[in-house]
Amino acid sequence: MKEYSFILLSGGIGKRMQLNIPKQFLLLAGKPIFIHVLEKVDEIPEIKEILLPCPVEFLLKTEEIIKDYGFSTPIHCMVGGASRQESVYKALCEAKYENVMIHEAVRPFVSKEEFHQLLYTEKESAIFGLDIPFTVLQGKNQVEGILQRDQLVNVQLPHKYPTKRLLYAHECAREDNLEFTEDASLFFHYYQSPISILKGSEYNIKITKPIDRKIAEAIYKDTILMEGS
Repeated sequence: MKEYSFILLSGGIGKRMQLNIPKQFLLLAGKPIFIHVLEKVDEIPEIKEILLPCPVEFLLKTEEIIKDYGFSTPIHCMVGGASRQESVYKALCEAKYENVMIHEAVRPFVSKEEFHQLLYTEKESAIFGLDIPFTVLQGKNQVEGILQRDQLVNVQLPHKYPTKRLLYAHECAREDNLEFTEDASLFFHYYQSPISILKGSEYNIKITKPIDRKIAEAIYKDTILMEGS
């Protein structure tokens, strides 16, 4: 059985939500959003530790909330970086296990089944992704090109990678002063090696804007209804 470190990115500060608290602290069904993720992760025996990078000013609050739920998996809250990429890098430097899984605190609707899919897929590097259901054009103020949506993928999380290989790719990106929005593109940039894409879920949304809160409430009610049926 492979053993994993788990990185839960919790670096948000609520800017796009127009709040004075990080969006991972927002309540969903009476619990902070990130707690919904931790409850699922805590039941996966292959995950041996959880690394949780977060803003320095909310480090103690994050630790206090976690204590209230009595998780059995060791959780190490740490000061995150100035960017998503730096937060992943700092967590990778602390990771103790041969493999690593990465998820975002504001994706509470990831399922245990999706975690298991990722764990047991044969490829050592894998992500979740969805088809893009709309037309995508290249350009900012004017159209400069047409992208073929059947050749594109909407990247979701969680991801998994060999820890040392991903850490090395991050070190290269730091040396090259390159910034990536997520780890699959960073990993592929330096290795050009296949990353398996598993079919994602429409429910696995990222809660970043006010409208997402309303969508999240609807999804939660929908999933409760499905579980009860």
